[in-house]
Order: sequence, then structure tokens, then C-alpha cells
Amino acid sequence: MDLRQFVRRLTVPDGATVPTELARGGVLARALTRADLADDVAGINASLELILQTRGGAWPTGPVTEEHNYVDLVWHECEFRDGGSYTYVLRDAAGGYLGCCYLYPMGGRTKLTEELLDHDVDVSWWVTPNAYELGFYPRVHAALKHWLATDLPFRTPFFSNRKMP
Repeated sequence: MDLRQFVRRLTVPDGATVPTELARGGVLARALTRADLADDVAGINASLELILQTRGGAWPTGPVTEEHNYVDLVWHECEFRDGGSYTYVLRDAAGGYLGCCYLYPMGGRTKLTEELLDHDVDVSWWVTPNAYELGFYPRVHAALKHWLATDLPFRTPFFSNRKMP
């Protein structure tokens, strides 16, 4: 059966919640909102090549504008609120912008296959070149693995980044 056209809905068990804030090892994750617009635009535009090298995928196709990215941030806010996906802004302990991480339904970012049916969430992330140089790329990966094991209601994640630490 060809599953590539399907997207599985993210399922949160009854009584469980997806936290809006997480912290681990100097990495802070908070639900991405339009308040992050200026940092997000600057971070994306400084990171175009690095995002494609590490996270992979078809986005970004080029520099983003505040007007276009504002629409994306509002979409991410609505998705978080409605449980369709969960996007977090990543910051260091001092509040500096590091990048973003995403918890998407299987089949949304990565085409669904029979081998991927056992996974309940597609996890990806990117960091800015400065954060990458400071070692945050593997630190974010470690934080995500910890949060998935302890704080988030997903148990069989699929890490879809092109480059794994």
C-alpha cells in the first residue's frame, strides 16, 4: 500500500499535555509565537545554507520577509493551540536566539512509509551558524531526546534531520 499521500494525526493521550516551555542543559524551548518575529526572520536569513545542510527538506527556499514569516508564525501558533503540530523557538540560558525545533505528524515533513508507521512524531530542528559553532546543534538533539523521554507525550519519535549529531 502506498502511504506517501497520508499524514497521521498527532495523538496526545487523555490527560497528557504538550508543554509550552521546556529547559535542559542550557537550551530553552518555548512555543513559537509572533512575538519571536524579528529574531526568527534574522535567524532564518542568517542560516539558509545551514538549515538545508543539517535539517534538510524543501524549506527555506530563500530569504524570508517579516510579512511572510508573520503568517508562518501565526500558523505555528494555531497549530500548537489546536494540536496539529508543535513548534518551539530555541534560546540559550541568556535568552539568545538559537533556532527552532518542530514536532510534526508523521507524513507531513517526511513521506509516510510502512517502516515509519510505528513512529508517532516527526522531530526536526535547526540552529543558527553562531549557535552551531558554539556546539548547540548536538545539545539541542540531546535536549529533544530528554524531553521526548520525560516531558512530551510522544514515545516513538522519528528524527528526520539530514545531519544527525
